[in-house]
Amino acid sequence: MTIVLIFGYLVTLAVLLIVLGVQPKTSSHSQFELRRRSGLGDEKAKILLRQREFLRDIISLQRAVASLCLVILSVISVYLFNWAAGLFLSIIIALEIGAVARIGLWQKYSQQLYEKYEPLILTTIERHQVILSLIRSVSPVVGDSRVIESKEELLEMVAQSSGAISSSEKKLITNGLKFNDMKVEEIMTPRSMIESVPMNELLGPLVLDDLHKKGYSRFPVIDGDIDHVVGMLRIQDLLTIDRKAKSHRAETVMSKDVYYIRENQTLQHALAAFLKTQHHLFIVVNEFRETVGLLSLGDVMEELLGRKIDNEFDSDEELRKVIEHKNRNTDDLKS
Repeated sequence: MTIVLIFGYLVTLAVLLIVLGVQPKTSSHSQFELRRRSGLGDEKAKILLRQREFLRDIISLQRAVASLCLVILSVISVYLFNWAAGLFLSIIIALEIGAVARIGLWQKYSQQLYEKYEPLILTTIERHQVILSLIRSVSPVVGDSRVIESKEELLEMVAQSSGAISSSEKKLITNGLKFNDMKVEEIMTPRSMIESVPMNELLGPLVLDDLHKKGYSRFPVIDGDIDHVVGMLRIQDLLTIDRKAKSHRAETVMSKDVYYIRENQTLQHALAAFLKTQHHLFIVVNEFRETVGLLSLGDVMEELLGRKIDNEFDSDEELRKVIEHKNRNTDDLKS
């Protein structure tokens, strides 16, 4: 009888070591991603999804079997020795068995054994959900989704992503997330770089040619200095000038609609203002109503899209008309 108990003790101890040496692993992919790949016919994803689905039951079963083994070992120890020695031995085993099970070689063997029989274990768990529900409470809930607690954390996740999205898509997402927090003053053309036209400027061929070369579609028209903007001169408006007339003043061709925006306004507010006014250029002012810069619709769109817009013209058709008009003026200068 004693030999049988000793043999049972050793077998139970070995089973306990194997059970505690197993580390159930899950895919690094989220459950959503595994389901997506499974829907595309990825067989490996289907297996990993099944593992994730029953992970809680696997952990519960592992703990239940380990607990049962410890009880059996305690009973046999008390029977083979006196109760004091048996209890002491059981406490030692309970405290140290986990560390022994994690010894590299033994844990590797335990993991290989588990992976070999994992399909059978998963099938057993799937068929006996009623029984598993009785011990499932001993296992903590295995979280699947990661809770994103800040926009900065989401930006970091996008920055660290590799392969899933292209660099252009990454830039678009990043710019979109930052867009609402950015201020007009961060992207505006500063006061020192503003190209303006005096209101009494004669728009002769040389001036028109110079304006074309600057590459902008709109220019603020000023009365004395940049703090007194009285209108907007559009390159498109210059196409209506009678070429037979020698010159026109800027104030006779300009649009008198001038829109202002504060430098501390957000780009989201600016974009909404552009859409509401159907205007393409705002004068940026500070709290003292002094001009501190210019903001174009193109500036805002570049920041939102994360890429450079090659020109500021409203459409390819408008750009084509401007080029044709410029060529005609060049011919007039030559003749």
